[in-house]
Amino acid sequence: MPDEATATFDLFEPLAETATGDDVTIVICPGIANHSEKQYIRTFVDYAQKNGYRCAVLNHLGALPNIKLTAPRMFTYGCTWEFGAMVNYIKKTLPESQLVVVGFSLGGNIVCKYLGESELNQERVSCCVSLCQGYCALRAQETFMWWDHCRRFYNFLMTDNLKKIILAHRKELFEDAQSKKSSNLKDVDESRLHTVTSLNQIDEIVMRKFHGYDSLKEYYENESCARHLHKINVPLLLVNAADDPLVHSSLLKIPQSLAEKKENAMFVLSRHGGHLGFFEGAVLFPEPLTWMDKLIVEYVNAICQWEKNKLQCMKAEQTSPNE
Repeated sequence: MPDEATATFDLFEPLAETATGDDVTIVICPGIANHSEKQYIRTFVDYAQKNGYRCAVLNHLGALPNIKLTAPRMFTYGCTWEFGAMVNYIKKTLPESQLVVVGFSLGGNIVCKYLGESELNQERVSCCVSLCQGYCALRAQETFMWWDHCRRFYNFLMTDNLKKIILAHRKELFEDAQSKKSSNLKDVDESRLHTVTSLNQIDEIVMRKFHGYDSLKEYYENESCARHLHKINVPLLLVNAADDPLVHSSLLKIPQSLAEKKENAMFVLSRHGGHLGFFEGAVLFPEPLTWMDKLIVEYVNAICQWEKNKLQCMKAEQTSPNE
């Protein structure tokens, strides 16, 4: 990366042929502090491979415990640099492959923001699927402090996990930062991290400073995909669950409004599903393959078939004799 950070991703080759016979690569951005080894990612990748799709999975910067940071920077809520680097690599090394963009939770925010940032980012992209994201970080952080659906408790658990990841990289983030004049982390008080109990506290102490934001409001507004969604022109599927303990119902007005205004956007709201759950089968022993996994693949299959039919119709019109 330009700032000397090292981004990594894993590439999984298809185990069959797609329904249309096309070469398609699904580029995947996982949830907060996640990577290709997480169970929900592995389950989806396996199912996608068996349906003929190649998968590229981004490992969020700093998320893998055995990969050291090479620059004083980690992933943030909306930084698209690493995901963009992975997509550009795939486009360069697989010039014949069409891309499908998939983002889970925080990853949904990143992929939508990435596509909306530039029309060039949408080239060779057949469609995009976003699952269980909150769309607007500024509003989401307010709701994270509420106790309905145990949201405040989940906030604490995610905060604790993120705190451990940051402290595991304390040398690269804080000690080495002191020797780099360009680092934004030189004034970070590391001791404050040990007492944080919410994500917005971590964002205030560390995360916003990675990109030099002066305030949390500026950080949340600029890192959210809400202001970019209307600029996405490829087929877009936005999926949420009404009982998601992390995404408050007030946030769902954003995808609903978008779907009402844009023909390429579809908003799916299930009654149940939780946060990246969507399990099927028995309550105590659900099936490992979820409704979410099936939905993504079925949607991608439909889009690929639609693209192929559209191309065939265009060719037929060009070759048909003039009446």
